[in-house]
Amino acid sequence: MNAPAVELRDVDLSLGAGAARVHILRKVSLTIAPGRAVGLIGASGSGKSTLLMTMAGLEKPDSGEIRIDGVAIHAMGEDELARFRGAHIGIVFQSFQLIPTMTALENVAAPLELAGARDAFARAAAELALVGLSDRQRHYPAQLSGGEQQRVALARALAPRPSVIIADEPTGNLDEATGGAIIELLFAARARSGSTLVLVTHDSALAARCDRTLRMRSGHLEAETPASVEA
Repeated sequence: MNAPAVELRDVDLSLGAGAARVHILRKVSLTIAPGRAVGLIGASGSGKSTLLMTMAGLEKPDSGEIRIDGVAIHAMGEDELARFRGAHIGIVFQSFQLIPTMTALENVAAPLELAGARDAFARAAAELALVGLSDRQRHYPAQLSGGEQQRVALARALAPRPSVIIADEPTGNLDEATGGAIIELLFAARARSGSTLVLVTHDSALAARCDRTLRMRSGHLEAETPASVEA
């Protein structure tokens, strides 16, 4: 039997210091099977984005366990975690997070180069073609529209062929039509690769396209309805 793509057990996380310290995640447990798409919804401040960042190893929990493809990332050091994340987890942020001094092609190739891929630029070019940006490879982020920048960010996340794709409000800075096009590309990429997708969104209709919909409230994951619980 394959290990779960994502597994969290009693994950607790607080951020800040002293009187400003805030308890964000409270004993969160979750199991996601390989190849499934999960939509994570909830009010602003409920902890859903923090949960995503913890799942990706960008925030370290105070306690609890996090496993990706059966590997305990909560026990890793920073360097080991960065290497694992680069190979296994693709992240799409709301704010694109492109490097402004790099072209679209260089932005997509960067994680592949860090991973030691000899064909980094060829793979980056192929990923940009899949998101419709073959003619924009040499452009810098400032020369691209918001939708084009998010396409570059999506290509960068997918280029290492991750087993898990994490998307945090990927359409939050885009208009409705442009955001819809990004979502279609994201779901097409997931179908093509068979990757597991965890998506934070405020759009209940978008969440409903996923295999499961989970709601966060005050740092807790609420129970799923029986119809959405995995077999």
